[in-house]
Amino acid sequence: MTKRNGGGRASLDDVSKAIIEQLQQDGRRSYAAIGKEVGLSEAAVRQRVQRLIEAGIMQVVAVTDPIELGFARQAMVGIRVSGPVDTVADRLAELDEVDYVVVTAGTYDVLVEVVCESDEHLLELISGRIRAIEGVSATETFMYLQLRKQTYSWGVR
Repeated sequence: MTKRNGGGRASLDDVSKAIIEQLQQDGRRSYAAIGKEVGLSEAAVRQRVQRLIEAGIMQVVAVTDPIELGFARQAMVGIRVSGPVDTVADRLAELDEVDYVVVTAGTYDVLVEVVCESDEHLLELISGRIRAIEGVSATETFMYLQLRKQTYSWGVR
């Protein structure tokens, strides 16, 4: 199913890749239907999916529209850090409103995506909690005005 290559990254066999692609197209697809496509039994597909999840290679989740759930404000926040970036990134990842954290190279050391209920909530998060993290030296907030594309079906390599 999977093995680690020299760089530590998991190397997937063709069947596991096909299962992932099936789930990227429709995360609700039954194991029986996937099995027909990839040539495995329903039980074998179930076992492979479980191993992929346990290995941290994939997640099967419901992608929601935050606005429909009462979260009126989304933003990307660029953060400059003085000192250890990993420590700051880990602290940011602990915040409930943060759904994406990436350490970057360039103008910002860390980018985080946040989902908030209101502008007031966003202001409190940035001013009261993000800027209060030791090592955060500056932030810049990019408010989302309209989502034009969001996809998770980039396939597997």
